Amino acid sequence: MPTVIKKLDPGAYQLKDQVVAINRVTKVVKGGKNLSFAALVVVGDPTAAVVGYGSGKAKEVPQAIRKGIESAKKNLVRVNLTHTSIPHAVLGRFGSGMVLLKPAPEGTGVIAGGAVRAIMTSVGIQNVLTKSIGTTNPHNVIKATFDALKKLKNKEFVASVRGKTAEEL
Repeated sequence: MPTVIKKLDPGAYQLKDQVVAINRVTKVVKGGKNLSFAALVVVGDPTAAVVGYGSGKAKEVPQAIRKGIESAKKNLVRVNLTHTSIPHAVLGRFGSGMVLLKPAPEGTGVIAGGAVRAIMTSVGIQNVLTKSIGTTNPHNVIKATFDALKKLKNKEFVASVRGKTAEEL
């Protein structure tokens, strides 16, 4: 039986938005060129370890950003974290892009590029090492990062799978 993923309510969190990329798109039509904008936005609550991404398209930049924020609020994800880092190293993939996330000791900071950095700060991770491999397309990098974050397991879950207590690990 497939597992049912409960949707997170965006009203329950203090979400902060961050624009990752704005793209100007031109469509050539018979009468000339139609100009529009596409915005890629990440929203998150660092205190609750919740993050989401979305994209919006409109004729003006502010409307595109607003649409991106609304889209991001609809696909929020809760992330398993330790105190200020991630529990274990993980590799996320999407398309030709791969993102490697490694836990880092206290005081390291967020070592990450643009799109990955936006997600890490939005979710509240303070110490992490990242490497983006393959593509530099921000859409694919963000989707690969979310794939990696969804793969993170907490200590209690791993202990229950192995039939041990969390202290034994």
